[in-house]
Amino acid sequence: MLADLETRGAFGDSATQACLKPDIHVPCEVSVDDVLVNSSAGIVEDHSVIKTKETETNEFQKEMFMFKAPASPPPTSGLWTTQRDGEVKLRMDERGIGSETPKTVHELFQESVKNYGDYFALASKKNDKWIKFTYKQYYTECRKAAKSFIKLGLERFHGVGILGFNSAEWFIADIGAILAGGFAVGIYTTNSPDACQYVAENCGANILVVENQKQLQKILEVQHKLPLLKAIIVYNEELKEKRPNLYTWSEFMNIGNDVPDTQLDNIIASQKPNQCCTLIYTSGTTGQPKGVMLSHDNITWTALAAGKYVQLTEATVKQEMVISYLPLSHVAAQMIDIWLPIKFGAQTFFAQPDALKGTLVDTLREVRPTAFMGVPRVWEKMEEKMKSVGSKSSMLRRKVAAWAKEVGLHTNLKRMKGSNELPVNFRLAKQLVYKKVRKALGLDRCTKCYTGAAPITKETVEFFLSLNIPVYELYGMSESSGPHTISLPHAFRITSCGKEITGCRTTIYKPDSDGNGEICFSGRHVFMGYLNMEDKTKEAIDEAGWLHSGDLGKHDKDGFLFITGRIKELIITAGGENIPPVPVEDAVKEAVPIISNAMLVGDKAKFLSMLLTLKCKANEETGEPEDDLTPEAIEYCLKLGSKATKVSEIVGGKDKAIYAAIQKGISSVNERAVSNAQKVQKWVILEKDFSVSGGELGPTLKLKRPVVAKMYKDQIDRFYTDAETPTSTENSLRQ
Repeated sequence: MLADLETRGAFGDSATQACLKPDIHVPCEVSVDDVLVNSSAGIVEDHSVIKTKETETNEFQKEMFMFKAPASPPPTSGLWTTQRDGEVKLRMDERGIGSETPKTVHELFQESVKNYGDYFALASKKNDKWIKFTYKQYYTECRKAAKSFIKLGLERFHGVGILGFNSAEWFIADIGAILAGGFAVGIYTTNSPDACQYVAENCGANILVVENQKQLQKILEVQHKLPLLKAIIVYNEELKEKRPNLYTWSEFMNIGNDVPDTQLDNIIASQKPNQCCTLIYTSGTTGQPKGVMLSHDNITWTALAAGKYVQLTEATVKQEMVISYLPLSHVAAQMIDIWLPIKFGAQTFFAQPDALKGTLVDTLREVRPTAFMGVPRVWEKMEEKMKSVGSKSSMLRRKVAAWAKEVGLHTNLKRMKGSNELPVNFRLAKQLVYKKVRKALGLDRCTKCYTGAAPITKETVEFFLSLNIPVYELYGMSESSGPHTISLPHAFRITSCGKEITGCRTTIYKPDSDGNGEICFSGRHVFMGYLNMEDKTKEAIDEAGWLHSGDLGKHDKDGFLFITGRIKELIITAGGENIPPVPVEDAVKEAVPIISNAMLVGDKAKFLSMLLTLKCKANEETGEPEDDLTPEAIEYCLKLGSKATKVSEIVGGKDKAIYAAIQKGISSVNERAVSNAQKVQKWVILEKDFSVSGGELGPTLKLKRPVVAKMYKDQIDRFYTDAETPTSTENSLRQ
């Protein structure tokens, strides 16, 4: 899925600069004509008192067997619901940011238009030119989309599924669906036709918006199984053939022209902050995806609280710039790309569809964002590319870089502990190295670099810290509307995901003697419930209203949160010892740089074993892992005296140098293990790396442990065919 990142490009020329608006620093070669905002839209409802009574079931629900009401009503607290038209009691605080007046999405957007109406909101690159929408135009387009959805028959509390890469059309469809009274529902572009059908069926989708012919084919394959589906819209390609109820984007945007504004305004006026407006479907790593119901207040309040916490600036002061490229079906991408920008008037630039295959850095260098979010694999790919380029530099350049990195790491580690001292050699290193690296990556204006969605290694964090690029970890889940804890420039610790956002609360449930327990959340960012899944909702939200994350963690003495594992991922050995696998896996990957993925196994077994994959190239089109090793992996082999350039050469020939290096690395990890039960006794190198296309990784690159365990059952079984437990010096060389 991810290809090596290349670095290239320049930014603008004098003619381009002449187009810039005040305080907006990105070229605006093409601008859409100004469109007036319809001033009649508005909400007159008083939200100072929120009703907790469940609304009556709509007639359309009675007709649908798949939308059964819960077997029993929600608890009297009213903090959760599983009904599509349900309402919840908002978790209001008496003072502080948690007491802010609840808003609907429409109210948030109206405020944005009032405050930032003439600022650019969205930028899409077409034929090498940036096509831009101001906030006024953006709002107008969303209203047009909403009226078209109404015309096509979108019913209240029904889904509009969106299946495609990030684009202005994606955003407009998402917000248009909400304004029209439906649910905005992102669908992962990697989903199979059956997976698309499940989401569309579960959310009661009346309309599906797809990017191109490839995604359209998935829907056409299962369309006969979706009786509630009324229309399909294709937004990035012309139609190859005309079918009933199939529309191009331009046809769709004009189809609702005769819908009166008053009809849309009445629907908007009926919306409440404590009702659902968006469904986020979990990636389904442990079963069928669950529809996470997010309320208007979940979205609007979280955007306010998170944005203030990380000190985003409003456009009227200095406009923030972000790049949209992560899957918008994921809550983190929606919060960072859609909702935070609307709240603070930021400008969102859309990357090219092949961003994760190599063009992301081109966009970074051109846009020069002020904030950037990358999943760990993006940062790792940048690190690998930079190391590869660095290894080909002259001896002098390598020595200067090594010196600068040592200075950078030392200075930033001291800064982490509260020191503001900047030694003279740091200033020199900044001029010689750090500024050039930032410019090459397109991060020279970026003051907020984040990582999340999966664990990142200490090695990668320290690598960027040594180059004076602090990468701040954030932590949360779909059920918390995205972020819960965030590291800040003045408050971070390596391997910690920071402290909770102001207005959010954390408790560690049933901590052990070391302070480790389940991380639980409370606050206005906690979701409403899982659509039509009462049992799952009760598992997630306890009687006191705390959201149980399923993650294990602890606080240090300064209040920083550290994730130590996941309850469902805990390996419980035959001896009864509970072992979180991630720390062991990360330690092995750090000790042996050629390893791409590692998965610890040994549940109910006498000892632990490990599945390993090697760093290899991936097919740029499909993301499928190839046999060729990455340049960094080949370089590692050469240092060990191995001439291997392919995975098959190492695995097929049991390359002695590589196998010995892996065993040495695992032995070093075992030496630090707190008990014999936590030592890796056997391991095997698989012939193929894990990938999204192969099914081993989820859309956010999280490891699907049950899937991998099933796929490689034979290899795992072979670990335990011997009658006696091997010693830690033995390994799987003979397998």
